[in-house]
Amino acid sequence: MSFDPKSLAAPGVRTLAPYVPGKPIEELEREYGVRDSIKLASNENPLGPGPRALQAIAEASRSIGLYPDGGGFALKEALARKHTCAGDCITLGNGSNDVLVMIAEAFLTPQSEAVYSQYGFAVYPIAVQATGAVARVAPAYPADHAMPLGHDLDAMARLVGDKTRVVFVANPNNPTGTSVGREPLQQFVASLPAQTLVVIDEAYIEYVEDPEFADASRWLAAHPNLIVTRTFSKAYGLAGLRVGYALSHPSVADLLNRVRQPFNVNTVALAAARAALDDVEHLKRSVELNRAGMAQLQRGLDALNVRHLPSRGNFVLVDCARPAGPVYEAMLRQGVIVRPVGNYQLPTHLRLTIGTPVQNERMLSALGLALNP
Repeated sequence: MSFDPKSLAAPGVRTLAPYVPGKPIEELEREYGVRDSIKLASNENPLGPGPRALQAIAEASRSIGLYPDGGGFALKEALARKHTCAGDCITLGNGSNDVLVMIAEAFLTPQSEAVYSQYGFAVYPIAVQATGAVARVAPAYPADHAMPLGHDLDAMARLVGDKTRVVFVANPNNPTGTSVGREPLQQFVASLPAQTLVVIDEAYIEYVEDPEFADASRWLAAHPNLIVTRTFSKAYGLAGLRVGYALSHPSVADLLNRVRQPFNVNTVALAAARAALDDVEHLKRSVELNRAGMAQLQRGLDALNVRHLPSRGNFVLVDCARPAGPVYEAMLRQGVIVRPVGNYQLPTHLRLTIGTPVQNERMLSALGLALNP
């Protein structure tokens, strides 16, 4: 009898479609023979790390022969000050993706259910399916809504039942860029039963400049079933180091830390993230660049007559009004990498990350040529 590893796999893993990241520059240039490519596919900060983080990286590299601090004491202490919470409310992850998977591992089983929105972040269905739990997917708002393709909290609430253990809400959401307001989100969190955890994924919150925007980290004391996730991969420019975290009630964090892998955040990442928190100027520059880039993209897309969704992140979702695959391919041949989102059942859409002014102009030019060859 031939060896069949698939038959040995957990049921949820057998049909699992893995996460597909944005195409790396090296892969594009190797496959297509192009040079001087730019990647605006993965919502990275075009400025990269700030000077304080870079200095911390250089200093920390001297100790990479030793294991990192498995508890991440210095980073957790800094995060506790930032969020005015105790250190035992914090769980560190190898990116916030890692924390999302921990949540699923700790709280979901084949006998339980999880709820998320139709166009929610791709990691939610992957994490849920791997545990064997049942996914309840709420329909998003229609394309003609004020927040097109965004989370419909009422539709999500209707799917919550006795078996629901986790609800995922991305605010702002990737890939749509849409968001939900503070008051409706607060009401939604308060309405959930005590046995249901609600995860507010705030990976892009640093880019939101509205002081009235929902910052769910401020609600932790009132809602012990609330988990808030954050990342250093976006506005802080540390995507390649992979560091994120969750804020929660200490009893929830205790369970998450039981499934957290030892030394899941490396020495350099711990040091860089700690330094990045103090580099207020770099964060400010990143947000300002994003604001100007968003305006530049919106003007350019309007000039191209390309429909785009309102976005609170560092990216814009556009509707090509035709299959997006050939448009993506044509942009690749011009040395511009963006992100097709067919895996979200959005086959006519592309997600464009905001870059520097020069990169944005090149991306708009490539998109225009791809749409009108």
